[in-house]
Amino acid sequence: MMAEERGKGWWEEFRGKFDAALLDLVELEQRADHLRGTQVTHLPGLLQTESYARAVLSTDVPAPDPTDLRRKVSFRMRRRDVLDKEDAPQCTLLIHEAALRLGFGGPAVMREQLTCILESSERENVTIRALPFSLGGLPGIGASITYVSGAVSQLDTVHFDTPTGVQFLDAPTATHKYRSMMDRLEELSLPVEKTRDFVREISKQL
Repeated sequence: MMAEERGKGWWEEFRGKFDAALLDLVELEQRADHLRGTQVTHLPGLLQTESYARAVLSTDVPAPDPTDLRRKVSFRMRRRDVLDKEDAPQCTLLIHEAALRLGFGGPAVMREQLTCILESSERENVTIRALPFSLGGLPGIGASITYVSGAVSQLDTVHFDTPTGVQFLDAPTATHKYRSMMDRLEELSLPVEKTRDFVREISKQL
């Protein structure tokens, strides 16, 4: 089914403008039944406001020119639509306190972004849980990771977003390792209601 539909998604209009691996990630998001993510320094791309996304993308090296920046922001905003489609994936997002506090764009942008996080946490298909500094060292917390699950477990894929580009792992030993790691992080994270209180408190401190 994926092979038959290849080349028909909205992301194809960006073919040749962005790295092919980034387009593959968007296609995985569109086909997923469940997305699990850990975010360490940036808030989840699927929940970013336009102002926050622009502030984050402006820090790229080399700095994007205005046209490229507009294109990147537009692309990131289009990605968010996956949460609204009829068969939207379930999303479990574990966000480290560092990502909630790093002030991209300044206090006003961050307050708007944290409000968006709180509103998104009310969606039926979105679960957001915080990983506070007080937990100390955590397994695999050195990088932001997305674990993509579909109808067939053999196609599970782990995605890493690195400064040099998008990387994927799909070997069974790797997916098992990262699935177990994310299970452990979820066990350690704050419950949903306590996460909302935690985010509200950080927003007040801005």
